[in-house]
This record gives sequence, C-alpha cells and structure tokens, in this order.
Amino acid sequence: MSAVTAPSSAPTMVRKFEKVCAILDQHGRDPAKLIPILQEVQEEYRYLPEQVLTFVATSLGLPPARVYGVATFYAHFALKPKGKHVIRLCDGTACHVKQSIPILEAIRARLGLTETMDTTPDMLFTVETVSCLGACGLAPVVVVDEDVHGQMTPESAVALVDAIVEAEGSR
Repeated sequence: MSAVTAPSSAPTMVRKFEKVCAILDQHGRDPAKLIPILQEVQEEYRYLPEQVLTFVATSLGLPPARVYGVATFYAHFALKPKGKHVIRLCDGTACHVKQSIPILEAIRARLGLTETMDTTPDMLFTVETVSCLGACGLAPVVVVDEDVHGQMTPESAVALVDAIVEAEGSR
C-alpha cells in the first residue's frame, strides 16, 4: 500500500516545498543565512509551519532543534498561522496608562475574538498585544500591518477594522 501512496504524495510534497526550495536556493543554502531564510519563508506562509522548519533544517544540514530554537527565540517569528491583516496593540507603560486595554477589548469584540483565540476563523485578522512599539508620544498606539496609528480610541480602532473589512468585501 505504501508503494501506491508514495508516488502520488511525493509530487505533492515537492509542490508544497517548491517556494521554500526557491528561497533556500536564493540564499545559496547557506546555514549562516538562517534568519533571512526564515523571514522569507514566514512572509510566504504568514507563519513557520513545523514541517517547513524541519525541511529547512534538513536542507541546510542543521539540527531541527537549532532551527526551531531560532524560530522561537525571536518574537518576529510565528509558529501558528496569522491572519492576512495583523493588528498589534501596544500595551507598554505609556499606552497602558492612556487606556490601551479598552481599545483591545473593542477590537476583539468587533472581530469576535478572545484572549485565547487571536485569529479570526476566516484568517483575515490576527490581534496581538506587544510590550512596546517605540511610539510612546503617540500613545495609545495600534499598528495595522505596517501602518502606525496613534492616539487611538476604541471607536477609532473599530473604524480601522471596519475600513479593512469594507475594503476586503467581507463580514
């Protein structure tokens, strides 16, 4: 039975890792370039799937534990899928004092998310809190994808979400 399934699954696996192979080749399969490789892989998948981390490790001749260690050490890397739009709410001291938590609660309520469920089922949004965004003068701050929005309120944050929903034509 395995002889029957192996040929049909092999092309699927090759296709699945085709983009990863291109990224590896672009970096000369150099283990010293692990971080930029992982950055590009994450850009492709929006996170770092376990199978892909193992494939990268094998392809670079590195122990899988080392690749996983790098992926878990840096906060930039994600090991679970993220939505198309990532909303990061600062909860550092300046933002917290200026009421960042009601903003978080309003965004979660609008999207039907909770503290334990941070990505919408349609994979359109992921909501995260971060310790500091380095924009304390604009507190409270929300970053949507790469766009910084300062002096937010619960209402203005929900309006940002609504604008994205309208642009995406869903919900």
